[in-house]
Amino acid sequence: MRSYDLIRSVLWLGFFGAILLSWWWLYTMATGMDLDLIGRPGPMGQRMAAMDPRMDMYMPMAEFGPLFLMWAVMMAAMMLPTLVPTLRTYEDLMVSAGGTRAGWLGVLAGYFIVWVAFAAVIAGVQLALLFAGVIDMLGIAHNRWIPAGLLIVVGAFQFTRAKEVCHGVCHSPMSYFLGNWHTGLAGGLRMGLGLGAFCVGCCWGFMALGFVGGVMSLLWMGLATLFMVVEKLPQIGHYVTKPMGLALIVAGVAVVGAPLVMGG
Repeated sequence: MRSYDLIRSVLWLGFFGAILLSWWWLYTMATGMDLDLIGRPGPMGQRMAAMDPRMDMYMPMAEFGPLFLMWAVMMAAMMLPTLVPTLRTYEDLMVSAGGTRAGWLGVLAGYFIVWVAFAAVIAGVQLALLFAGVIDMLGIAHNRWIPAGLLIVVGAFQFTRAKEVCHGVCHSPMSYFLGNWHTGLAGGLRMGLGLGAFCVGCCWGFMALGFVGGVMSLLWMGLATLFMVVEKLPQIGHYVTKPMGLALIVAGVAVVGAPLVMGG
């Protein structure tokens, strides 16, 4: 029993350690580029831009490799915390359904593999938008209609059937496990891939919102992570999805109207 508890403790410590390391990496990257909490250039970066208008490359990521690495680390920092209820649910089934620690690791690995694949896709999207002149090197849109449209689209998605189905799986992993149970490392990996796919379907919009204020905004990352964790809590998850959708739509309309109100 002591051996079991030790293995469990080591795995959970490693899991949370990976999350903390990911956040530390993102923080040091942002501060190293002299970015504030919302991902905008700080005083030093602004002075450099004033001296040379061409120097707007505060985030030197115009290549797929570094950009993909950034997004992959961001996926770890933002999405692994949302997996805690799922991993604990798997633990509840380890005795009654023949689950194993290898299966637990398989679920974790499969889930993260899907999000790493999503990181590759969104890195490619960011590069395409950058080279098309739609966003800058920090992932901030040049035109206010882009963030406004993103906010409205992501907000509207919160009311769709697709969101309801995907959120249902993320919100109630027990039902998913009972309907798709497979034992061992391979079985856990298979279930993790399925869970990751549903999770991407549920949360893709919050990742896309990085283009509203900049993909290196620590404030956006923190708020998005907090909401996605709350959205998956069994007790209250269903009650926050549509209010958040309404809030995003209102925010999008506000972005469209703000320049008019200010006389811009």
